[in-house]
Amino acid sequence: MTKDVDSALSYRILRRIVGCLGAGLPVLLPVVCLVFGECSGLKPSISHYDEDPVAGDVFVGALFTIGAFLFAYRGYDWKDNVAGHCACVFALGVALFPTTSPTQWVETAHLVFAALLFATLTIFAGYLFTKTGGAPTRLKLRRNKLYRTCALVMAACLIALVVTFCTVDETVVEEGKLVFWYEALALFAFGVSWFVKGETLWRDPT
Repeated sequence: MTKDVDSALSYRILRRIVGCLGAGLPVLLPVVCLVFGECSGLKPSISHYDEDPVAGDVFVGALFTIGAFLFAYRGYDWKDNVAGHCACVFALGVALFPTTSPTQWVETAHLVFAALLFATLTIFAGYLFTKTGGAPTRLKLRRNKLYRTCALVMAACLIALVVTFCTVDETVVEEGKLVFWYEALALFAFGVSWFVKGETLWRDPT
């Protein structure tokens, strides 16, 4: 019994850490880059902080940390495990294939890994997190609404990114930092979903 309780607590803490890292990254990277790095303003996207000598280490380190936690994540069945393993690979791909690379295929690989990562995290929030081992409680139903809202926000941001790349002039995208804001909103939604999954809010009575 004690082992089961310890395991449950460990997963709650893991989910909260993942949530904090995801939601905090869009704020942490600009601050680190501005204070300790070589930034004078916002970068065009979250991934562009990889080119800064200080913020780049934070960016890569955060992705590796999130990837490790996702790999260790266990849910109700094999679908959670597969999704966690895939998300881990995609997170590492985003870190190892920088968008600032002068090589075209590396930049393309980065975009593919980033899209797959956001898609997998959307599945986590909108589908996997809503499952339960029995009849859902009132608080569980409330959490499910939040999970689905977060998934919709992430999906909307992903679609907006694709539409923006296809229809908006590149100069407008860079000057308005549109990619950064879409990614920041998606990461915030991702972080909130995992933070709540860690039973920080609307926790069922033990």
